[in-house]
Amino acid sequence: MARLYLESWAPGFGSPVEADQSLPPSEVEVDPAVEVDGAWEPLPGLDDGVRSIAFVDGVRRIDARLTVFDADDDSGLPIPGLCASYAVGATVWQRGPAPRSTYEQVAVHRIAVLGRGRAEQMPQVRGLAYATESTEGEDDDQLTAHVQTRMRQAEGACAAVLAQAGHFVVADGPINEFAPQQVIGYIKTHHRSYLGPAEAGCVAALRPGERTPMFRINPQAKFQRYSWYVRLAAVPFGHAWSGVVRCESAFALGRDEARKIADRTAAILPLVAPPLHIDPRAPQNLVPIAALEKHLRHQLGDAALVERALRAALHAPSTSAEQEAAAR
Repeated sequence: MARLYLESWAPGFGSPVEADQSLPPSEVEVDPAVEVDGAWEPLPGLDDGVRSIAFVDGVRRIDARLTVFDADDDSGLPIPGLCASYAVGATVWQRGPAPRSTYEQVAVHRIAVLGRGRAEQMPQVRGLAYATESTEGEDDDQLTAHVQTRMRQAEGACAAVLAQAGHFVVADGPINEFAPQQVIGYIKTHHRSYLGPAEAGCVAALRPGERTPMFRINPQAKFQRYSWYVRLAAVPFGHAWSGVVRCESAFALGRDEARKIADRTAAILPLVAPPLHIDPRAPQNLVPIAALEKHLRHQLGDAALVERALRAALHAPSTSAEQEAAAR
């Protein structure tokens, strides 16, 4: 008998469980027998005493909309664009006798994205450095996707630097790099279960601090990865997937190292999961990530002041040199 549940997430953030049929078929090909050959049962987490954990994330903001109008364009239509800012960085949690957290590798990037492959350059904006890029797309989703891709690339680079410095890295979202690094992808929202009915039943049986066995995504493809589910907390009146996140690591790590990391995540991530009354995306939006998001949004600067600077740059009267160049 079916039953209705009220999600603990605030509705403004969407849903932690979404139906998405747009993924290619290869994305749902999995090997569920890489760790357990037989029936799945929940596995307990194991804290191996890792000393330093870096939580990597990014935030983005659309600062303004742009329009290019070219009288020589045969279409006669305006060409859309946008100005956007994004920031990436990490909260690094040192777990020694005197635990502390710091923000590291914080960087702010600003880009102007023009549609239809246009190459016009953004004028200088006082106090702000916008790099101009173009994309063949021209609708809003395509322009925003370009910004999202740039931010994800910056997150991946940040995670790689921190992993090379000896930190265990929890990167918000799927992994971008498939090198054998101490980096996991942390996925809060479920678009697919990746599991058959038999294995999916193990998710419902998880208790806080437990994980499912590992499975391999895209076993026949070049960029394979290990993945597993972890229950962070018991959500009152929740359904089988409430308080559950999916983690993934590079296949290049090897099964034994991936298993060690999977055990570590099941033991440690629940320690930094916020209670429901603290965060509208609890328990999935981990405390270090929520704090980092707030810090990064502050680094983007005041939105009204940024827009004012953009208007001043774009609406500034042309210099005599520019006017002479235009006349030629």
